[in-house]
Amino acid sequence: SMADPSAVKVFPENIEFEARQTFASDTPGPETRNIAPDPKLFSLTVRHSLVKLPEPGFVPRAFDPRVGTWGVVGLDYAAPLGEDIVERWTRRFRLEKTDPTAAVSTVKKPIVFYVDRGAPEPIRTALQEGAAWWAEAFEKAGFKDAYRVEILPEGVDPLDIRYNMINWVNRATRGWSIGNSVSDPRTGEILKGSVLLGSLRVRQDMLIFEGLVGAEQIGTGGANDPVQVSLARLRQLSAHEVGHSLGFAHNFAGSTQARASVMDYPAPRVKLTDGRIDLSDAYGVGIGAWDRFVVDWLYADVPPGEAGRKVLADKAAQTGLRYVTDGDSRGAGSGQPWGALWDDGPDSVAELRRMMAARRVALDRFGLKALKPGEAVETLKRKFVPIYLLHRYQVEAAVKQVAGVEYSYAVKGDAAAVAPPVAADRQRAALLALMATLSPAELDTPEALIPLMSAGQSGETDRQYAIEVFAGMGGPVFDPLVAADVAAGVTLDPLLAPERLARLVEQHRHDPGQPGVGEVVDTLLLTVFTPASGRSAEVARRVRWRAVLNLAAAARDVRRSPQAAAEIDLKLADLATRLKATPGTDPADRALNLRLAALLRDDEALSRVLADTRLKPETPPGMPIGDMD
Repeated sequence: SMADPSAVKVFPENIEFEARQTFASDTPGPETRNIAPDPKLFSLTVRHSLVKLPEPGFVPRAFDPRVGTWGVVGLDYAAPLGEDIVERWTRRFRLEKTDPTAAVSTVKKPIVFYVDRGAPEPIRTALQEGAAWWAEAFEKAGFKDAYRVEILPEGVDPLDIRYNMINWVNRATRGWSIGNSVSDPRTGEILKGSVLLGSLRVRQDMLIFEGLVGAEQIGTGGANDPVQVSLARLRQLSAHEVGHSLGFAHNFAGSTQARASVMDYPAPRVKLTDGRIDLSDAYGVGIGAWDRFVVDWLYADVPPGEAGRKVLADKAAQTGLRYVTDGDSRGAGSGQPWGALWDDGPDSVAELRRMMAARRVALDRFGLKALKPGEAVETLKRKFVPIYLLHRYQVEAAVKQVAGVEYSYAVKGDAAAVAPPVAADRQRAALLALMATLSPAELDTPEALIPLMSAGQSGETDRQYAIEVFAGMGGPVFDPLVAADVAAGVTLDPLLAPERLARLVEQHRHDPGQPGVGEVVDTLLLTVFTPASGRSAEVARRVRWRAVLNLAAAARDVRRSPQAAAEIDLKLADLATRLKATPGTDPADRALNLRLAALLRDDEALSRVLADTRLKPETPPGMPIGDMD
């Protein structure tokens, strides 16, 4: 490791230092091999900033759990007994009116974001347009000309803290974009907004839209032009990440309220018009009702002292809008029914059914039309994945109805300080919709596609391709049963998540009319053991195999409720008895059913199968590779 004196940069309000840290390994992994000239040596540049403290006069605003804002935490050890020593402040820019008495006034120092000059057109313009959506909310909150977005002037260094940046960056694989800020840890005052937008995310969007409507639509300028739809997505992404830099957190309930927030993760709205894919309303334009609320709550002037705190508390209590944070939206077992990523619509179950219909149309028309002239046919393997798994995130939204709980972020005195379970009829409707996604007819790959998907690959591949396709059990030849296995897991994994099973036990304990673990398992087994014929029969057997193994794994997971595990074990023991006694007459069905019966009766053999990761194909990445933004 070494400091780099030549990299020191001095600006009026900050000084930047750099150090280089090199890590060595005799067993480098694939990610390092993909980006380092010598994969055994990997160097990182670590930057340290010395930033001038802001002038006094900024008034911190207390954090409120009902409002989607970022916060800073401090400790006041001199706080009186009976008061919390933990202080939580929001992060926000300093906005001071030139005329404090006016309802709407210009400001002493506007918030200006600058778009990276390195972003190519038409991407650069799309980023500027999307980020500018926030201007209307600041105007409504009482600040005239207080927010704008410009192109970074030539010669300006993005590391200068006086410039809020929207950076366009290149990576080895598609990854998360990030909206962040440099803030004063004492007060939460934002000194610089810093957005990083990865250049490869829009390429993945293009790939999806080419698969949906065909590459021949590129450049047409119409509603189904993948370029135009991808630019619409970029505008939304720019607004989203700048929102983080302004101090706003995610609201993953936005999609359930007529696109109430750009701080949600939007799924492309894939409509069917006259039986054809229609992307004319794929993404919304402008910020939503929730976004206008959080700008007003975080930035609008309020009276000093207790009067101001009451104004803010009243605003937070009277939004009439849903808000769900990251922690209650991510995770296979999460149970807040309104919080989900990449979903759409006010009714997650109805939307899942609609999405399955759109997926079927997209699969039936998928083929060589998804390729550009001269593009290798083997590229279809990559473009096929997001189309085949088009429903994956709506499944994750719908499954939250099962054992779901409608809780909020109430404070003492709120009428919303209750947490009822999702109604039993809604839970059962969701369960049936989820079972429909396991139908062999839905999971079978169209016959005409299979030879196209088995086209050979020639020449060097890239890391993106290697991780974005279904791994075939039969080598390079496309294996449609692997795809079906993966899709079955998309439904089974969140349905049988440990947290969900535990909630099923608890909800059924309080109200026997609510679905319990036994009902869910019975419904699942009835679905996967429903006879299928013809080409669908082998798909049905693969889904059956996956479902039984997932149930067996669920019973052995130490995180599970012991009651849930006991009920699953009992159901599987009964299943083993039935399969051994009546394995069926079809030779293939009989073979699989007897194999399952033997495994379920041999704990050691079953444990070996469950531990063999080769027997469960890996699901290709859906969201950008990484953790979160």
